[in-house]
Amino acid sequence: MSAAPVLAWEELGLIQGSGWLFRDLDLFIGARDRLALIGRNGAGKTTLLRCIAGQIEPDRGRRTIVPGTRVVLLEQEPDLSAFGTLCDYALHGDDAPLPHELQAVADGIGIDLARPAATASGGERRRAAIARALAQDPDVLLLDEPTNHLDLHAIEWLEDWLARFRGAFVAISHDRAFLTRLTRSTLWLDRSALRRAEIGFGGYDAWVERVYEEEARAAERLDAKLKLELHWLQRGVTARRRRNQGRLAALQDLRAQRAAMLGPAGAAKLGLATDDVRTKTVINAEGVTKRYGDRAIIRDFTLRIQRGDRIGVVGANGAGKTTLLRLLTGEIEPDEGRITLAKTLNGVVIDQQRKLLSPEKRVRDILADGGDWVEVRGSKKHVQGYLKDFLFDASLVDARVGTLSGGERSRLLLAREFARASNLLVLDEPTNDLDLETLDLLQEVIADYDGTVLIVSHDRDFLDRTVTVTLGLDGSGNVDIVAGGYADWVAKRRPRSSPARSAGNGDRSPRANSGGAARNSGGAPLAPQRAKLSYKDQRDLDLLPARVDELGRLIAREEAALADPNLYARDPARFDRLMKSIAAARAERDAAEERWLQLAEQAEALAG
Repeated sequence: MSAAPVLAWEELGLIQGSGWLFRDLDLFIGARDRLALIGRNGAGKTTLLRCIAGQIEPDRGRRTIVPGTRVVLLEQEPDLSAFGTLCDYALHGDDAPLPHELQAVADGIGIDLARPAATASGGERRRAAIARALAQDPDVLLLDEPTNHLDLHAIEWLEDWLARFRGAFVAISHDRAFLTRLTRSTLWLDRSALRRAEIGFGGYDAWVERVYEEEARAAERLDAKLKLELHWLQRGVTARRRRNQGRLAALQDLRAQRAAMLGPAGAAKLGLATDDVRTKTVINAEGVTKRYGDRAIIRDFTLRIQRGDRIGVVGANGAGKTTLLRLLTGEIEPDEGRITLAKTLNGVVIDQQRKLLSPEKRVRDILADGGDWVEVRGSKKHVQGYLKDFLFDASLVDARVGTLSGGERSRLLLAREFARASNLLVLDEPTNDLDLETLDLLQEVIADYDGTVLIVSHDRDFLDRTVTVTLGLDGSGNVDIVAGGYADWVAKRRPRSSPARSAGNGDRSPRANSGGAARNSGGAPLAPQRAKLSYKDQRDLDLLPARVDELGRLIAREEAALADPNLYARDPARFDRLMKSIAAARAERDAAEERWLQLAEQAEALAG
C-alpha cells in the first residue's frame, strides 16, 4: 500500500445463490491508491465495488473507514428513469454536488446537462454520471467501466482528471491503455479470492502467468480433475496470451504491406499494381461524399478494402463513424462518388445489443436452437465445447440468459454471431462490458477470421492489437487513412494539448477547486500570486504531464520485467537494478504530480 488505509474490509464475504460469490477477502485502500480491479465477467467485481461503497450488506466481514471519508461510486448503468433532465439526475439526493462544481466538470467532459434524460444517448448518460461522481469531491472514487460509451476526447479528459486527482480510486475497466496509464497497484478477483500486487496494470499479465505457473506446480500433487481444470485456465489465459504475441508480429507484417499500398503519408488512394489486387477487393469507395443538410459528414473519401483487411474507425462522437460504416456496407448511398461491393459479400453485424438476447431463454437456445450442436461457419461443434472456446464453464449450457452478468451476455452474443457463415464482420463497439481475457479471445478470433473486418471502437489498445488500417474522422468531413492502429493515427495527428491548457474550461479536479484560497499540498496558503506564472513555472506546467506519462510507461515496463519468477535466480544484479529504478521512478513521478498540482492551482487562481 502506498499510504495508511482510509477504508478497509476484513474477512469480507458474500453469498450469492447457493454458494459464496467471494469470501475472506481483505481489502485496504490508502489515501492516494490507484487500484485496478481485475477479474473475469461474473467473478463479482461490480458487487465487490458496491460492498466497498456500502450499498450492499455482505454476509460477513468488518468495514473500517476514517471518519469524514467520502466514498463515491460511478455505476455502469445508473437509473435515470425518474429524472426529467440529465441535470435533475446529477443534482439529486443529499449527496448532490454543488451546481457550479457540477457545471465545471460537465464543461470539461463535454455534456449538456439540459438534455432530456429519456432521449439522451448512452454516451451522454455516461458523461452525466461521471460529472455527478467527480463533482461530489470524493476521497475514494469507485469506477465501474468508466470509459464505456465515451469517445476518445472524453476518455483522454477523464484520464487527465484522474492523473491529477488527489484522492484514491479503484477502477474496473477493459481499457488496457486507461489502466496502464493510471494504476499503480492491482487487485485480482479470481475464483472467490482476492490477490493484491503492488504493480500497475502494465505488470499484470506477467504476474498472472507467474501465479498460474506456481499453481500448476502445486497441482502436480493433486488429483487429475483439478489438474484438468487448471490446464483449462492456463490454456484460456496464459497460452492464449502467448499465442497472441505471435499474432501481433503477423499483424505488423500486414500493416507494412498495407502501408506500401497506401503510398506516402496522407495519400488516400490505393495503387492497382496487379489484377490480383482487383480480385481481392471487397469494398471500393471512390470520391465519396455524404452530407446532412449543409454539413459534409464524409468528404471526397477514396479507399479500396481488400479481403482480409481489418479496418478500424475512430473519432469523436458525432464525427461520422456510423455514417461511414453504413456507407461502406451499402446501407446508405453517398451523395457524390460511388461505393462498389463484391457480389459475394455476406456480412454479419455485431453491435452489442444485448436486448436481443431474451432473458428467459437458455444458453443452449441462443447458440444451438435448443439442441446439442452448433453450426460454426459450416461445420458442427458440440455446444459445450463451443462454450469453452468463449471462456464459459460448460455447465452453463442450460442457464437462463437473465442469470448471466452483462459481460457474459456480451460474450454470448459474440459466440452466437461468430458462428454464422460470413466473409465480412462489422463490429460496433465490441469491447464494451468484456473482461480482459475475453478481449484476448476476441483478438484471437479476429486474427484467425478469413474475411474482412470493420471495427468501430474507442478502445485504443484493442485497435493497436487488431487492425491493419485506421480511418480517423475529425468531424470536418476529412478521413485520415493510416496503415496501423490507434497509436499510428495519433502519431500523425497534431500533438494533443496538455491538460493545463484546458484548466480554464472546467478541467479541474475537486481537490484543486474546493473553494477558498489556493493551497499547497501541506494545506498552507500559497504565496501571493504574480500576474502570470514565471517562464520556468509555465514550462513545468506544460511539460510535466508528458513526463508523468513517460515515467508511468517506464514503471510498467520494469514491473513487467520484475514479474519474471526466474529473474532473481538468473540475474540478481538486474533484479536489484530494477527494484531501485522502479523506486526512483515512483518517487520522481509522485514529485512531478505534486509539482504539477501546485502549479495548476496557481494558474487557476490567476485565471480566476
